[in-house]
Amino acid sequence: MGSAGNLKPKTVSGPAGYVLQDVPHLSDYIPDLPIYPNPLQDNPAYSVVKQYFVHEDDTVPQKIVVHKTSPRGIHFRRAGPRQKVYFESDEVHACIVTCGGLCPGLNTVIREIVCGLYNMYGVKRVLGIDGGYRGFYAKNTVSLTPKVVNDIHKRGGTIIGTSRGGHDKSKIVDSIQDRGINQVFIIGGDGTQKGASVIFEEVRKRGLKVAVAGIPKTIDNDIPVIDKSFGFDSAVEEAQRAINAAHVESESMENGIGLVKLMGRYCGFIAMYATLASRDVDCCLIPESPFYLEGTGGLFEYIEKCLKENGHMVIVIAEGAGQELLSESIDSATQQDASGNKLLQDVGLWLSQRIKDYFKQRKMVMNLKYIDPTYMIRAIPSNASDNVYCTLLAQSAVHGAMAGYTGFTVGLVNGRQTYIPFYRINEKQNKVVITDRMWARLLSSTNQPSFLSAKDVGADKKEEGTACLPLDDQIYSEDVSGNKEISLV
Repeated sequence: MGSAGNLKPKTVSGPAGYVLQDVPHLSDYIPDLPIYPNPLQDNPAYSVVKQYFVHEDDTVPQKIVVHKTSPRGIHFRRAGPRQKVYFESDEVHACIVTCGGLCPGLNTVIREIVCGLYNMYGVKRVLGIDGGYRGFYAKNTVSLTPKVVNDIHKRGGTIIGTSRGGHDKSKIVDSIQDRGINQVFIIGGDGTQKGASVIFEEVRKRGLKVAVAGIPKTIDNDIPVIDKSFGFDSAVEEAQRAINAAHVESESMENGIGLVKLMGRYCGFIAMYATLASRDVDCCLIPESPFYLEGTGGLFEYIEKCLKENGHMVIVIAEGAGQELLSESIDSATQQDASGNKLLQDVGLWLSQRIKDYFKQRKMVMNLKYIDPTYMIRAIPSNASDNVYCTLLAQSAVHGAMAGYTGFTVGLVNGRQTYIPFYRINEKQNKVVITDRMWARLLSSTNQPSFLSAKDVGADKKEEGTACLPLDDQIYSEDVSGNKEISLV
């Protein structure tokens, strides 16, 4: 895919420690670009808006909770329509591509980009790139109009198809040039956004007037900086159906156990929030919090205790949890998918068998039902909350591209739409911080053991670079680089 970190970050410093991590603009590398008045000023939908346009100096702080002596810290440029734009409506030839796995809300984002371009800016030429990155040079395109996309938000998946891999920088940018495309909207996860950054670098290197905008997509919520990713709320809501089924099954049998595996390759946000929302879960296992099976304080001991006290139990496990335990018992070569993600062993099936073996050895009656709703959850349409969020993301991306910004990802930061430089999205993954209050809330809710010793907690704090702060302050802690440790509250 190539390097995504060749460009020097664009920052603006101000008094009291103010730092704006700005995004690139077409005018940075193309001189004397013509500027046009924003057609929104004549749009009847905006005639009632008190202030049409976002002020050029409006920024959003990354860290919203501060002390009175704290520096102002890192800010991002606020998203929204600008008074001047760098594209005429008739000039724009936009394209949309979706990459990676499915996620609730993909069709909603596609719909709102198309409708935003048409209805707000009068853009008539929008293409859907069929089948992910390789669709730029290997497949046909789909013409997208408001009529074509009118009802697509009511169904899951993506009408323009998706795939993993296929990122050939030169072929993609050649295709963009050959087709006369000048606005590229790329919807995908961290790997896709890295690819978008490489595409932007090549576009800039060739001096093309092409705005490259990313919309971050990950059902796992593992993209940093932003408050949350679209589709996450829908996934947590749909997971409740699987958890409820597991609860009903477990209650209906002697020593019943309902085991539900949820998405979460490297982070456990879906499992954690689904557990907190459900109230029927007795144990939640996530990749960030190691656990062990046997011995005092282990998972088997806790399961036996729950069954003796309640007669049934529900366990939620994220797909990436316990992989180190599987690698000890299953000899298999490390494989990767087309996106470079490690192919994980099915921890749910493995844990189911281990639990069955444990109770068989102890000659105890136990009935276990294993539920894996992963692909059902990924394929649903987005719920009301995500539909609104997808609309805001899509419109923010459209406003940014029309205003000449490029090489950026849109995202919600402290409740405000912002433009974030690609390098911030690609620098690391968002994970559950198990020394955080949110994880403590889950442990309190389920009453499960943490499976961690004081030594383990200390090691985790050291690994996260977290300062030893009072409990109330830990959620706002910073890592060794001064970046906010991301967690949802």
